[in-house]
Amino acid sequence: MINYLVLDVLIILFPLLLSFKWKFAYYRYYKALFPAIAIVGLGYIVWDAIVTFRGDWWFNYDYLSGISLIGLPLEEILFFIVVPYSCIFIYENLEYFFPDKPIRFNKIVYSALIVIFILGGLVFYHQDYTILALMSCAFFFIVALWRFPDLLQSRNFWLYIAISMIPFIIFNYLLTSIPIVMYNPNAIWGGDGLWNGRFLTIPVEDFFYNFSMLSFYLLVYRVFKKRWIRPSQPAHRKQ
Repeated sequence: MINYLVLDVLIILFPLLLSFKWKFAYYRYYKALFPAIAIVGLGYIVWDAIVTFRGDWWFNYDYLSGISLIGLPLEEILFFIVVPYSCIFIYENLEYFFPDKPIRFNKIVYSALIVIFILGGLVFYHQDYTILALMSCAFFFIVALWRFPDLLQSRNFWLYIAISMIPFIIFNYLLTSIPIVMYNPNAIWGGDGLWNGRFLTIPVEDFFYNFSMLSFYLLVYRVFKKRWIRPSQPAHRKQ
């Protein structure tokens, strides 16, 4: 039977197996990877625990181990470990095979995005998940624009986000279609007819949530990587 723990294992399986024997030694990045997972993951786990307690979403225990911590299933907490581990593995593959190049940077565009996300959150203030998801994106762009504009100029950052969205759609579809995770209709967009506020069975808010989460994981990871890992460790592709 498909359950949440099986999905967690599938998410991390191949990146974990390839961490020790691949074109580059991913495991050597632990000095940057583990702190990034811990810092960003803690923030999102706290968010998760609060909104779960509030009833924005909840879990179907027919598909869980039954082990809970701070009001969250063990599988949900593992999600905040396996996802960044696997997605940053995607980023490092991009860095290895496609050395990064700067892309056009327009401060006005990003400032406009910040305004749009904030206004969107204010308009939908009565939908708890909607406002938090939109505001988390606004917060990321504020931080990146103010302190880390090089991230927004990175071609591989945007490729990392785009490619990571593919497994996100697959696994989130399973989580929401089985369903393992269920949402309070008053906390998200919704409607009747052709559009019900979802992509397949995935609430649209999940895309904004996922973007901000993956972006913050990579932002913090890059900060630690720059400070603590020498460029020659691990060895990059030979020219």
